Amino acid sequence: MKAIPVEKAVGQVLGQDLTQIIPGKFKGTAFHKGRIIQQEDIPQLLQMGKNNVYVYELDAEGLHENDASMTLAREITGEGVVCGTAKEGRVNILAERDGLLKINVNGLFGVNGLPEIAVATIHNNSVVAEKDLVAAAKIIPLVVKKATIDDIKAQVEKNGPIISVKAFTRPATAVIVTGSEVYLGRIRDGFTPVIEAKMQRFGCEIISRDYLPDDVQMIADAILKARDAGAQLILVTGGMAVDPDDVTPSSILHAGGRLVTYGAPLMPGAMFMLAYLDDLPIMGLPGCVMYHKSTVFDLVLPRLLAGEQVQAEDIIALSHGGLCYTCPECTYPKCHFGKSI
Repeated sequence: MKAIPVEKAVGQVLGQDLTQIIPGKFKGTAFHKGRIIQQEDIPQLLQMGKNNVYVYELDAEGLHENDASMTLAREITGEGVVCGTAKEGRVNILAERDGLLKINVNGLFGVNGLPEIAVATIHNNSVVAEKDLVAAAKIIPLVVKKATIDDIKAQVEKNGPIISVKAFTRPATAVIVTGSEVYLGRIRDGFTPVIEAKMQRFGCEIISRDYLPDDVQMIADAILKARDAGAQLILVTGGMAVDPDDVTPSSILHAGGRLVTYGAPLMPGAMFMLAYLDDLPIMGLPGCVMYHKSTVFDLVLPRLLAGEQVQAEDIIALSHGGLCYTCPECTYPKCHFGKSI
């Protein structure tokens, strides 16, 4: 930095916060550090008693923090997000649509390993709505070398875009409720209203609802019938425990399902099942889905709606953060549950 007369400071980067005091009216920062001084600022600066100011000199190799932060934000973003305007070296990054936030974690770490760079995000695989704040990109100093931008571009070329939002699909969904106690009317179905409410939040249509006893063949036939009727997602509820009468897992496999997992390292949701009939996902939902606000279902469903083929390693990764506190006042998703990387 160097001190120069204010009349010669136009176009320079202000190197200090400047306070203005108007007795009885105002006391605060009139000009923030990092501002590019404009011609119209000069009368006010002189009125404040500032004949000289400290400035950073921009040379051919330097970039102002706002210019650099905008370039940083644009370089690290992919589809489904939009960059805000730069202010004091920071750019907010917002979801451009409803969907599933995808953070390239290795790429994020790579960029943040560069000097003078700071990129902060919310968690990978978060469900976001249009205009949600999902990340912020900031340049630390007031001025950076243009070579820093070249380093950022190299990181993105190596790892791909860091921040994007996948749009949700709206698969036609079949619900199969199992259990002789529900089928025979001994107890009321508690599953379907919960599932319908969760699916409606994503705009998914329930195309069929079947109620069946604990019979392997009948459940398997219902799965195949739903597939043939055009279901793109099948949810089978109940019968997921290890009791002799709980035959849902066997039924899914009997229908030809390819097992991804039976059992998940999440609580609530340990008795969860995921299988595929060709490319058709089938979820076996344990009883906890009825009475817990947040379960394994809430973590896996958005991944499927975003068109992802969920694998066993994806379920295993959910174990980090997979223990729910079951708080009396549930704050999900603003908590740790399911926030794996």
